Amino acid sequence: MAKEDEKKESGEWKEFFWNPRTHELLGRTASSWGLILLFYLVFYTFLAGMFCLTMYVMLLTLDDYKPTWQDRLAVPGMMIRPKGEALEIIYKPGDTESWDSYIQALNNFLAPYNDSQQVMNNDDCPPDKYFIQEDSGEVRNNPKRSCQFNRTILEDCSGLNDNTYGYRDGKPCVLIKLNRVIGMRPGSVKANTTIMQAPYVTCGAKKEDSDSIGEIAYFPPSGAFNLMYYPYYGKRAQVNYSQPLVAVKFTNITFNVDVNVECKINLLFSEAATPINERDKFSGRVSFKLRINM
Repeated sequence: MAKEDEKKESGEWKEFFWNPRTHELLGRTASSWGLILLFYLVFYTFLAGMFCLTMYVMLLTLDDYKPTWQDRLAVPGMMIRPKGEALEIIYKPGDTESWDSYIQALNNFLAPYNDSQQVMNNDDCPPDKYFIQEDSGEVRNNPKRSCQFNRTILEDCSGLNDNTYGYRDGKPCVLIKLNRVIGMRPGSVKANTTIMQAPYVTCGAKKEDSDSIGEIAYFPPSGAFNLMYYPYYGKRAQVNYSQPLVAVKFTNITFNVDVNVECKINLLFSEAATPINERDKFSGRVSFKLRINM
């Protein structure tokens, strides 16, 4: 009896897969399978067409050179080079391998700033005023020109006079850049004048480390991002844009202790513009840890 039941179940499964009497495959005839496949083909073709049409209409509203909406921070953040792991720069001057990666990172980052490269690609602009290149109605003024930022501006932190950027002597250099924002015109109007003052960088230690940071040198000496590098028109419109930098050199830092450094931008906007949020640790500032072991 058990064997007969097994044969019956086996026969039922075979007939479900293919029934020779009704010519059904998996319970459907050929015409039934054709109709259902045709339905799904039409259905998914319609969905794909709707998706393509939606994307096409959306792309028509976008500008190839400027984002329609800029929902980033109203005040741009800052970043350092070399970054290290978790924004930490820890090394030992006598151990070349401990700081060799920092030197390599700085060399790679500064390679496009070589004076010969800048003279070839960018303009020698008049300083202390915006380099404005407006479009003429619907006619695009592209590609837009960019101002030279020569590596020699960084002086002791250029890597030209000292190819170790001070790391070998325990006087390391850190490069600071302000994140790019299309159309931003930084700077603050000087009191009782129409003169625009360029934003500048200041660095200091956190309160608990204030006695350990020592003297700091800035390059250029003003520590400023000159106005001639603004406004920025975007990577596609301004293909040779060289982002301005400020170098910070720690000339007398205390060894064998963690020094928590904070650098921030000053005079980024006039009083009428968006102020820097002092509670936001990413707004117009960057913090990192510096430790030199002896």
